[in-house]
Amino acid sequence: MTMSCFAASGPTKLRTPSRPRRFVHRGIVLGCLFYLLAGGANASAGDVSAGDVPDRPNIVLIVGDDQAWTDYGFMGHPHVRTPHLDRLAARSAVFPRGYVPSALCRPSLATLITGLYAHQHKITGNDPSLELADPNSAEYARWRERLISHIDRVPTLPKLLAERGYWSHQSGKWWEGSYRRGGFTHGMTRGFPERGGRHGDDGLTIGRQGLQPIMTFIDEAVGQRRPFFVWYAPLLPHSPHNPPERLLAKYRDKVDSIHVARYYAMCEWFDETCGALIDYVDQKGLTRNTLFVYLADNGWIQDPGSPNFALRSKQSPYEGGVRQPILLSWPGVIPPGWREEVVSSIDLAPTLLSAAGAQVPQNCPGINLLPIVRGQQRLERTTIYGETFAHDVADVDRPEASLLFRWAIEGRWKLLLTYDGAVGRHASVHPRTDQRPQLFDLHSDPHERNNVAAEHPELVERMAANIAAWWPVTERKTLTRWKE
Repeated sequence: MTMSCFAASGPTKLRTPSRPRRFVHRGIVLGCLFYLLAGGANASAGDVSAGDVPDRPNIVLIVGDDQAWTDYGFMGHPHVRTPHLDRLAARSAVFPRGYVPSALCRPSLATLITGLYAHQHKITGNDPSLELADPNSAEYARWRERLISHIDRVPTLPKLLAERGYWSHQSGKWWEGSYRRGGFTHGMTRGFPERGGRHGDDGLTIGRQGLQPIMTFIDEAVGQRRPFFVWYAPLLPHSPHNPPERLLAKYRDKVDSIHVARYYAMCEWFDETCGALIDYVDQKGLTRNTLFVYLADNGWIQDPGSPNFALRSKQSPYEGGVRQPILLSWPGVIPPGWREEVVSSIDLAPTLLSAAGAQVPQNCPGINLLPIVRGQQRLERTTIYGETFAHDVADVDRPEASLLFRWAIEGRWKLLLTYDGAVGRHASVHPRTDQRPQLFDLHSDPHERNNVAAEHPELVERMAANIAAWWPVTERKTLTRWKE
């Protein structure tokens, strides 16, 4: 079933369930104070009327890499300091119940750039399965190229924005070959086969080694009077967790695990780079006509006993893997505030394209959030959907071959269905020990400890039918049929 890009959806009357609301609001209040002391970017939320939206705003998309939805000051974390993102949150429409449909870097990023679910754009995992060929062979290189080629057959944000005169710059994580294959006019990643890079090559230096390439690009775009789109997706706080000692020192005595301390310091290091980018746009006098968007590509729960992630985070359909706060900041156009609606990263492509006056593809399943955050309409959509595939792609043309979970969230309820797709070398990340349908009440059980499917069979049946209608899968079976 294909949903209209302009379908509406209704606010869910739920509070952020994992922490007392006062802690989350504390981060927002502090961010507001910092923002006002800094001059408020010389713009207020009420400067633009409902029908008066600036033409062709600059767009800055900041994408964190492997960070839990809880690990920000504005989300109330007791230790992690993110003052720059807190200030951005203070001037943003904040969706604390934002989600990504896939909890793995490559498919999640492909969804951002295409506005499609992984089963639609077919980039479902990070790498072709090692069972297809020797990873050092020419045959495996052909499988890699085949997987990359899926980006060539669909419109992307940079391609569609170019039709409106935008220049675009890629930096950071980018798996789909050269930046040019994504439609970017400028960028850092040379990609396979020119560079042989797997997921960013030259682009992965951004943030960790400064922001000069982005700053140069912004200067050139401004000089040519071009609206611009910045894709800033650094390898941060992603491993290697090697933060500067000055940051690590802040966390050594706050936690018992050096691995957790390093991860927290990486979150703050990433925040510093976000602040540098936001400040540069402000120093250029561009903030008033710039739409900032923030989210992370997937979650991460640090294993205190090793440098690795814990289960039920990255690569999983649980909240630790897929829940991600989403920030939308456009001073004078988007009123700042805390939003209760459940939204998805699938909504960002139609939102950004609509802001730019660009064409939104007809098969785009997301929703333009601008009328929602500006109070022009209510969100009538009642359900969001997601899917989990194996890290390694068993069949680069058939997403079903690697399907492990499908899930849906309807208000307070979340349903997970488990499938028998090929797992490959990362089987330990997907134990799939509970093969029954898993239903969680996110309001009372935000960490998904209590499966209440047996207590709500009619709800399970209805939500499972909605999942089947969203993406009919005929080649895979649930490991235990949901009616049993």
